[in-house]
Amino acid sequence: MKNISLRLRLTLLLALATLIALGLAAWVVDWRADSEMQQRFDAALLARAQALTALVRIEDNQIEVDTNADQGSVFPGDIRASRYELRCNGTTVARTAQAPPSVPVHAFPQFTNDVVGDDNVLRVVAMRFSPLSGDSSESGSRANKNRQSTTCDLRYAMDRGSLDDILDTLDLILLGSIFGACALVLALTPWLVQRGLRPLAVLDAAMAGIGPEAPSRRLPRTDTPELTPLVARFNEVLVRMDEGLSRERQFAAGLAHELRTRLAELRTLVDVEIRYPSGDDPRAPLREIGKIGGELEATVTALLQLTRIESGLQSAQRERVDLEALLARVLARHADAAQTRNARIECIAPSAPVEIDTDPTLLEIILDNLLGNAIAYAPMGDTISLHCANDTLRVDNAAPGLDAGDIARFGQRFWRKGADENGAGHAGLGLALADAAARALDMRLHFTLESGRLRATLSWSNM
Repeated sequence: MKNISLRLRLTLLLALATLIALGLAAWVVDWRADSEMQQRFDAALLARAQALTALVRIEDNQIEVDTNADQGSVFPGDIRASRYELRCNGTTVARTAQAPPSVPVHAFPQFTNDVVGDDNVLRVVAMRFSPLSGDSSESGSRANKNRQSTTCDLRYAMDRGSLDDILDTLDLILLGSIFGACALVLALTPWLVQRGLRPLAVLDAAMAGIGPEAPSRRLPRTDTPELTPLVARFNEVLVRMDEGLSRERQFAAGLAHELRTRLAELRTLVDVEIRYPSGDDPRAPLREIGKIGGELEATVTALLQLTRIESGLQSAQRERVDLEALLARVLARHADAAQTRNARIECIAPSAPVEIDTDPTLLEIILDNLLGNAIAYAPMGDTISLHCANDTLRVDNAAPGLDAGDIARFGQRFWRKGADENGAGHAGLGLALADAAARALDMRLHFTLESGRLRATLSWSNM
C-alpha cells in the first residue's frame, strides 16, 4: 500500500466497505426472508395436516375418515405433491401411495426436513391428536372416554421444491445486487474521489508559487473543514520560516556592514603605516588593531545572542535570582569604563533584598547593555543613577544630544546617534539585545526623555 495512489487507495477502501456493508445487509435480508417464507410454508403445511385430522371420526368405536368431504377444499393445489400416513392405536388407518418419511411423533407438532429419491426434499410435520366422536346416540361421557383412549399419529409431508426455488432465486438476486453495486462503486469512485480531492489540487497549485523568492505568499483559505487546520498549521510554519529567513538576512546584512566598516578601518590603518611610517612605537598600531578586533568580536557575539533570543533558541531558564548580587557583578564589570569617562554611578537599592524568578543570564544581558550604553553615551563626568525597587529597575543618565524622535528608534539594530563621537566602537546592538532579552523574560523595557535626561525603565510583575 506504500506506492498506491491516494485515489486508488480510497477506491479500494470504499469498494471493500461497500462489499462488507451490502454483504451484511444481504445476509440479514436473506435470513429474514428465508425465515418468513419458511414460517408461512410451515403454516400452510400445518393447516393441511389439521384439515386432515378434522376428517377423522370415531363411529361405533371404529376410526373412520370422512371420504365424502370435498377433497379439493381439504387439499387445495396438487394433491400428488402431498404425502401422509395416519395411524391410530398403532394401526394404519389411511395413507397415500407414497408414505412420508418416518419421524418421531410428539404431543405438539414437530417440523423436519427429509430427503427422498433424487435430492427431493420433503417438509414433514408430525402431530398427535385425539379424533372427534361422530356417534350422536352415544352419551357424552362415554364419547369423551372413547376419545381420550384413542390417539392418532399423523405424519404429513409436502414437497418443498417450490419454496427452495424461490429462496434460490432470492439468493441470486441479492448476490447479483451486491456485485452490481460493487462494480458501480468501482466505476464511479475514481471520479467521485477526484472531485472530492479537488481542494488538494488547489492547495498544490498554491504551494507551487511559495518559495524564498515569494516569502509573503500563503496558502488560500479553504471551506473544507478537514483541510482548514492543515492550511492554518502550514501557514504558521511559513510565517516562522519567513521570520527565520528574515533574521538570517538581517544578521548577514548587519554583520556585513559592521565587518566592512571595521575591516576598512584596519586596511586604512595598515596602509597608512606602510606608506607613511610614523616612526612611533610599533605597539601603538597593534593596540589599535587589537581594539578593532575586540570590537568586531563583541559585535559578532551580540548579533549571535540577539538572533538566538529572537529565534527562541535561547529560552528562559528561570530560577530565584538575588538582584543586588547581580547588580554588583555588572557594576564591577563596568567600573573601569566609568572611571575612564569620569562617570559616577549612584546606586539606590531597596531597603529589603529583592529576589525575582527569572533567567539570570538574560537579565544580566539586559543590565549589562543598559549600564554600558549609559556610560558610553553620557557626557564626561556625568552622574548615572541606578535605582532598584521591588518591581522596577531604572537607569538614568544625561542625554543632551537626543530628542523625542530618537526615542522611537531605540532598539533598532545598528542605529546609534552620534556614531562619530561617543558612539565610536559601538555597533548599536546593545539596546536591541536588551529589548529582545526583556521580551523573552516577559518583562517590559521602555525609554523616556525628561529635561535632557534619558531614563530606561525595566519593569516586571508576578515573579
